[in-house]
Amino acid sequence: MLNTINTANAAPVITAQMTHESFLPEGPSFPIVIEPVNSLGHPKDWIAQNEEKVAAYLRQYGAILLRGFDMKDEQAFRESANEFIPTLAKYMEGATPRTNLGKGAYTSTEFPSELSIAQHNELSYIKSWPMRIVFGCLIAAEEQGATPIADVRKVLDYIDEDIKQEFAEKGWMLVRNYGNGLGPTWQKAFNTDDIEDVIEYCKVADVELEVINAQQIRTRQVRPAIHSHALTGESVWFNHAAFWHPSSLCPIIRKELVSQFGEDALTYNTLYGDGTVIPDDVIEHINAAYEKATVTFLWQEGDILLMDNMLISHGRSPYKGDRRILVSMGEPVTNITAPIEE
Repeated sequence: MLNTINTANAAPVITAQMTHESFLPEGPSFPIVIEPVNSLGHPKDWIAQNEEKVAAYLRQYGAILLRGFDMKDEQAFRESANEFIPTLAKYMEGATPRTNLGKGAYTSTEFPSELSIAQHNELSYIKSWPMRIVFGCLIAAEEQGATPIADVRKVLDYIDEDIKQEFAEKGWMLVRNYGNGLGPTWQKAFNTDDIEDVIEYCKVADVELEVINAQQIRTRQVRPAIHSHALTGESVWFNHAAFWHPSSLCPIIRKELVSQFGEDALTYNTLYGDGTVIPDDVIEHINAAYEKATVTFLWQEGDILLMDNMLISHGRSPYKGDRRILVSMGEPVTNITAPIEE
């Protein structure tokens, strides 16, 4: 059952597609849910007719769930995504397996269905990340399979001040090892077979590159952990520091990998920006902040979730049965750091 927004005092908005606005019981403050009233309509039409409303609702809520519209196939998703995101982006420095469907559409992360994916903002570690991201559900899982989301303004509020201050002063470092057989190859991640292309990209993208051999490279990049939102100026917790910290690994797997390869050779590792270790208990505290801010709801077929990637993080719950979720991203924005509060 939906929680209906009281609009008794609001001026009516007349569009070609009349809609009902509400919230989910799981998320009484976000995402806002938009449903057609009388008949099915193409979601791309609603997005096109309500450009200012979409922008305003993204700033306020961070996420808009379009439910009950006519979104039945990949083409309908792509048309809707292109309407929402005029400037689509390539999946550069990609870290997870997904299929490129062409014209800016991808499958969601293709990890085994029994695994969960922790909260993260898409591509927070690259120099120019996507401002907007959209998910579409073509097949809902038989059981579970949610895409939990969290408002990273709230995540930041829930993190202790001393932890925020240390990250604000030092930033965070991501160390990645490509070609070790445990993660994506550099060819896949950088969309090229030419190492010279990678060298040039890393120069422009402020990424330190170490070429180990023809198949293996190591990269390091230091990024802010706290950013100012590009449109609202609000401070947001926008990083992958917890997501790729070694403590996120299964303890047995972590011990085995470190004993074989060492911390420096892990596929992913995060540190403070000065190269010092982030303690496990700090990451545990950050993950608790994410959990406190997270809203989880089950997909329905035809759902489209429009999100501000700087305001809302996302993850994935384990699932059973078939599940097909598509994703597009774009509207790139470049590094903006929040001021350190005294």
